[in-house]
Order: sequence, then C-alpha cells, then structure tokens
Amino acid sequence: MFQQYSIVLVNLDPTVGSEIQKTRPCVIISPDEMNQSIRTLLIAPMTSTSKPYPSRIIVNENSTIALDQIRCIDKSRIIKSVGSIPTSSVSQLKTALKEMLVD
Repeated sequence: MFQQYSIVLVNLDPTVGSEIQKTRPCVIISPDEMNQSIRTLLIAPMTSTSKPYPSRIIVNENSTIALDQIRCIDKSRIIKSVGSIPTSSVSQLKTALKEMLVD
C-alpha cells in the first residue's frame, strides 16, 4: 500500500511544457484513505534544484519538494518505494499546502 508522505520513485514521462520530467523521487501527498480506494495518487515531485519559492519545501541540502508541480498519477507509474520524508518536512508541507490551496 502507498502511504501519505512516503517517497516513491516515479516515471513522470511523457511531460508537456514546464512540467518536471524523467524518473525521480516524489512525495505522496494524497491521504491514505484515498490511496487505498482509487488507482491514482496525488504526488509532489522532488528536485535537487533549490529555488527560493514559497511552494518549495527543503528536505535536506540535496532534496526539495516542488509543491508547484503537484500532479495526479496512476499507480502504475511507480517504480519502487524509497522511504519517507522527515517529520519536520511533513509539518512544513502541511503548512505550505494550506497556504497554497485553502487560505
């Protein structure tokens, strides 16, 4: 089962325009209830390019979550599970998502 805040390796190709492309780690942001019930997941790609956007969450010196690139993917795009983000990043991610989508 795929769990919220897990990091999975995802094949994001094909892409169009400015979408983040290629195979890369992504954070699952959809809730577990959704992840169990349907064949798609909401993910946010991770990148090593750290740009000072409010929609980017720095996980460590090499990894940033790009919330400005959220997308829905079919579970068949997932290659493997590679871990999860730290608790401190979960808090930052929740705050950023609320600011982006709710407030």
